[in-house]
Amino acid sequence: MLEVIRDTVTDTLKLIPFLFLAYLAMEYLEHRTGEKTQRLIGKAGRLGPVLGGILGMAPQCGFSAAASNLYAGRVISLGTLIAVYLSTSDEMLPILISEQAPVGLMVRFLLTKAAIGLAAGMVVDLLFRKKDLAKQGHIHEICEQEHCHCEKGIVRSALRHTAQIAFFILLVTFALNLALHFVGERALAGLVLNRPVLGPALAGLVGLIPNCAGSVVITQLYLEGAMGPGAAMAGLLTGSGVGLLVLFRVNHDRKENLKVLGLLYGIGVTAGMAAGFVW
Repeated sequence: MLEVIRDTVTDTLKLIPFLFLAYLAMEYLEHRTGEKTQRLIGKAGRLGPVLGGILGMAPQCGFSAAASNLYAGRVISLGTLIAVYLSTSDEMLPILISEQAPVGLMVRFLLTKAAIGLAAGMVVDLLFRKKDLAKQGHIHEICEQEHCHCEKGIVRSALRHTAQIAFFILLVTFALNLALHFVGERALAGLVLNRPVLGPALAGLVGLIPNCAGSVVITQLYLEGAMGPGAAMAGLLTGSGVGLLVLFRVNHDRKENLKVLGLLYGIGVTAGMAAGFVW
């Protein structure tokens, strides 16, 4: 047990400098471009899903939350909201960077999520686009209110993010090391999360957790080989950070919120299973 604890702490400590640098860069990008990005997507009109799928790739911590607020004010369409939710990476990218994952893997994840978000958003708009979208709306500073705390300075915010995510990584790594120690690597690889259909379905539910924990767990499990690519993609597609939490808070139409939730889960799991066969 002492060896498991030592290995867990050592592995986590090694990641902290890379995590901090990744979050520092993300905070700087959010601080410099976040408001411009919100304005751009708010004026996109029918091209919203295209921009949503592309801009969602950028590591901006509060973009999905801002999109939720824009949708509640009918500044953007349902398809644009779905595109942002599907393409946003939440905590996936900084964890991949801190683990020094291959650049090709990072690009593959980001481009796949963006392509799925863009395509799904356009289809959703064709099927559900409402004709009474408001021509104007209010763009709130959701990033600062809900997730980033950018007003306290990018260094302080980056330190806060690093501490929070390092704690989640510590817990996940400890659980994985325990499983490897007592169960074995072969048994770990045979977990239900590696099964073709049930794995993506369960991972999609984990991704719906409205905070950073979902994407942290999914990314770590994938990197450790305890989760297949199809399940990982499903969970990362449904993972929209605090976006869903903000949507249920600011949009008073509960049936509509449940529809968004169902679309996100259904598209994420289906696309994840398809990606698993391709990968």
